Amino acid sequence: MEDVVPQDMNLFRAPAAARAAKTLDRALFARTIPSAAVSVRENKLLSKYRKELELTKEMFVLQNFQQVAPDPDPALAARGNKCLVLKTHIKPQEPSTWSRELQEASKRGDLKVIPFDINIDYSLWSYVDVMRSILPEELQNEIPSGFNTAGHVAHLNLRDQYLPYKHIIAQVIIDKNPGIKTVINKVDNVGTASEFRTFAYEVLAGPDDLLVDVSEAGCHFRFDYAKVYWNSKLGTEHQRVTALFRPGEVVADVMAGIGPFAVPAGKKHVFVWANDKNPESYRCLADSIQRNKVGAFVRAFNDDGHSFIRRACDEVLAASRRGEAAADDATPLDDICDRIEREIGVRLVPGDAEVDGQVSIHEVRDVAPAKRMFCASFRVPPSVAFAPRS
Repeated sequence: MEDVVPQDMNLFRAPAAARAAKTLDRALFARTIPSAAVSVRENKLLSKYRKELELTKEMFVLQNFQQVAPDPDPALAARGNKCLVLKTHIKPQEPSTWSRELQEASKRGDLKVIPFDINIDYSLWSYVDVMRSILPEELQNEIPSGFNTAGHVAHLNLRDQYLPYKHIIAQVIIDKNPGIKTVINKVDNVGTASEFRTFAYEVLAGPDDLLVDVSEAGCHFRFDYAKVYWNSKLGTEHQRVTALFRPGEVVADVMAGIGPFAVPAGKKHVFVWANDKNPESYRCLADSIQRNKVGAFVRAFNDDGHSFIRRACDEVLAASRRGEAAADDATPLDDICDRIEREIGVRLVPGDAEVDGQVSIHEVRDVAPAKRMFCASFRVPPSVAFAPRS
């Protein structure tokens, strides 16, 4: 709540009648406040006088409140006339409470200051406003406001003192965050319930539906939040690490999860051997690879981390010798480079087309079961472009 004159502050505080409630009664947050408005002669004057009244600081300002309302006169409202809601210290019958600009506009007949009831309901109060009216005084210094999200799921980690109010906290979070449909609370430490860093939880509000869709770094992921590890607060770290990789490099991701490092890296034409021991993470990782069309660069493994580390180098070396990006993709990189070398007489290596000596190889489409089409992009080396003509 903002921009309210000091003498009216109590009018715009959430009601303490809800204090210490364990269930949410939205009706307690409804109230009607007598105020004033200007009935504008013609709607085409609305913009002009709205700007003037904003400059004189007479417009009523409240978060989520519509300052332009239908005229309270039914006949005028039926014609589509609007009014501008004013602050509560302005009295319709006391011009001394009006600004000079408002008085002059009234004298010209452009507008009329009229009584107006401001109706405030639950939808206008913020999450913090509602919590301050519900939680006891001793719990108001650290109102739970931060939470992880995964798609439509909000994940809380409530302290013990807030547990008696957990359901009402969850319901208000859903009410005040349109994208949130389900709120859960962690009831055990990550990794306690499973070696795969999942956790036990309880649903506080909304359906027990944790199948979510998440977008990060231009990539789309779908997974069951209860069965895999995901932390929305690691997005910056995912981007920082991925930025270290260069096109054409080979990266082994030992605990890849659903692919927050591997898939964006694949988008950059980095070759990634991505592993996760959790069968569900592996399934979602494979789905992420297909969904984001990085199969030419990312290969999924479902192995123990120790075993994967030992085999990763051998797998990469073997694939390199076969001229493959991945064993299940069979992109003949070396063969394409050989053909380019035969044509121009210079050996290029797979990588970034913008880098001298490198070629970007992209699969265009499958033409037939035994025939595939590739596009090789590279800068023509000066030694070729300016070679003596025979």
